Amino acid sequence: MALMAKSMGEVTYKDISTAHKWALIVLISMGSSIIYAPMYLKGVFYDPLMQALGCTNADLGLMVSMYGLAALICYLPSGIIADKFRMRTLATGGFLATAVLVFIYATLPSVSVCLVLFVLMGVTSILVWWGTRFKVVRLCCEEEEYAGKIGVSYSIYGVTGLVIGLINAAIIAAVTAAVGPAAGVQAIIIFLGVMIAILGVVSYFLIPDFEGEINKDSKLFSLAEAVEAIKHPGVLWACIAYFCVYAVYQGATYTTPYLTACFNADGNLVNIISLIRTYGIGLLAGPIVGWIATKIKSPSKTIAGCFILTIAVLIGFILFPQDPNGVVFISVLVVLFGFTTYGAFSIGSSPLSEVKIPMRIFGTAAGLLSVIGFLPDVFIHTWYGSMIDAQGVAAYSGIFGIEIGLAVVGILAVLMCLRALKKNTANGVEDEESAEAPAEA
Repeated sequence: MALMAKSMGEVTYKDISTAHKWALIVLISMGSSIIYAPMYLKGVFYDPLMQALGCTNADLGLMVSMYGLAALICYLPSGIIADKFRMRTLATGGFLATAVLVFIYATLPSVSVCLVLFVLMGVTSILVWWGTRFKVVRLCCEEEEYAGKIGVSYSIYGVTGLVIGLINAAIIAAVTAAVGPAAGVQAIIIFLGVMIAILGVVSYFLIPDFEGEINKDSKLFSLAEAVEAIKHPGVLWACIAYFCVYAVYQGATYTTPYLTACFNADGNLVNIISLIRTYGIGLLAGPIVGWIATKIKSPSKTIAGCFILTIAVLIGFILFPQDPNGVVFISVLVVLFGFTTYGAFSIGSSPLSEVKIPMRIFGTAAGLLSVIGFLPDVFIHTWYGSMIDAQGVAAYSGIFGIEIGLAVVGILAVLMCLRALKKNTANGVEDEESAEAPAEA
């Protein structure tokens, strides 16, 4: 099957076997989990990473912010590039280039060098690779199947993250005990670099040339296509909703130091809870939320429901006494928080399919979604890290309060998105796009 991908010429999802389609979804889903793991190690191994690099909370947040800034600049052009180049080329190049930078990161350089590396990883993993994330899944299914397929994709993302995270936890525990904490962190970064390189090689042989995936006659950067994507009904509201989804999803990473600082939780317990919250819960959240979105035929309504549950959990964090005896209960809330935020994030891009974006500009629209949606990476980690450095345990109530505010804005955004969709349906906009999309696909 792998070698056939290179020799079968241009294909559609109807021309390749079910096994091949699922292999592509698995590849791209695993890749989306592993390629970003080095940049977001602090989400699980917060304290070991900070100790190994010899940096502060703010420094650790600044690294992710620099990555987020580079990503912000690259998201829109990455979507445009995804409409101009083959998925195989972008996936292979993005994986291999990122792997090289990860190996350099494994030397545990200074904070200044790490900042440069995180910027460069933003280029390789976003400008080059990111455009394949949503588009490969879209190329493997019908338009109305996308919400369900992307939900399953994030489930695979979760399984991969959980397995890789457990392996990393075992590696860091064993190497730290034998050599030291810095060596433990080095070992897991090297392991991630090897895995990313393997994915790059597999991508070259597995991803076929899809019919309609590129517009050979258009310019590399088409302002007209970008404007068309921005003006498409409901897109901007979907982008704002995704901004809130991602901001709250990233805020969940601060439940890791929250458990340690406020409840004096054991370090190994915190690592396991963080893995379950970050990845393991995706085994349930991705497919369940994706199934609900498909069943009720509205990803937007499903996202709103996730936001409401998230607000309830955040209020629980603020009101529950910070007593070590309550660590079990608060751990359950942390996992529930992971479910609601992961569930919303797993279908966060689905409104693009809901508003029937034509395939020829789907990558561009996904790039726009990413520019706005992932903007929190630029400021939220530095902001929250500085709050913790300045206020200590008192900072967490403020962080969770901010997260509640973001969730409320997210609810308003999806409601406005639904309002725009209803209005445009009445005006016949969706019918026009529905007629166009199959021809473009």
